[in-house]
Amino acid sequence: MRSLTLSVVLSTFLWGAPIGGVAVLVKNTPITLFEVQQEMKQSGTSAKQSADTLIRKKLEQLEAQEKKITVTSAEINDELNRMASQNNLTMEQFLNAMKTVRGLSEKDLKAKVEETIKGQKLYSAIAFSKMGQPSAEEENEYYQLHLDEFSRPESFDVTTYISSSQEALSMQIADPMRHVENIQTKEENIPFGKINPQLAQILNKIPEGSFSAILPNGQNSFVSFYMRDKQNVVTENIDAVRPQIANAILGEKRNQVLNDYFTRLRLSADIKVLRLP
Repeated sequence: MRSLTLSVVLSTFLWGAPIGGVAVLVKNTPITLFEVQQEMKQSGTSAKQSADTLIRKKLEQLEAQEKKITVTSAEINDELNRMASQNNLTMEQFLNAMKTVRGLSEKDLKAKVEETIKGQKLYSAIAFSKMGQPSAEEENEYYQLHLDEFSRPESFDVTTYISSSQEALSMQIADPMRHVENIQTKEENIPFGKINPQLAQILNKIPEGSFSAILPNGQNSFVSFYMRDKQNVVTENIDAVRPQIANAILGEKRNQVLNDYFTRLRLSADIKVLRLP
């Protein structure tokens, strides 16, 4: 009788859980079907890939709890201030830029910053030795392999597509010669130095003859940029960007250590995939 009662309780917990029920159990901690569906929508990945992403995040959360790793509001605010200062923006300008360019509300941005800081603390907790600074040879190699990251034009010649419908923009990008209703277009020359650094970074990564991803423009509509030309491209001297290169290399090494750690942890963790969307 006790066994039957326990079975009923577990069944109620698993299949009657809020927001669509449980998709995955990670060490008896649930990931809901709703969370998987949201990840699929945001990342554009399959149900399995989205579940894998959420399993990794859940393992990180549980590991942080086990190691008593926390992130304070002061740490989050300090990092936001550092990011704003690095981009030569006031905090208000920085938050507006992140909302316009990345579609991130202040709450969403703080959550991502918290996740990043927690990841850095996790690395410090699990690393067996302190990571040394990259050598000059490593920095030179990274620079040569990522020259596009350190090159910038004086201005961008773009055609800007704006619509209240994300679906309409997707149709236009898929078939540029097609006339799609409810889309406004305008040809612009956008000076590199007169836009916020976040937008400049996005534009600089668009290959000539290609569209950007569809972005929220902060005015209840969406925008995509078609890159016609980049005017007077200049590559920064390696010595001017060595600190940036060193940070990028250290970030890659830290991510590799974390990836290896959580890959091993997943192999031994109690993970049950119950059902996927």
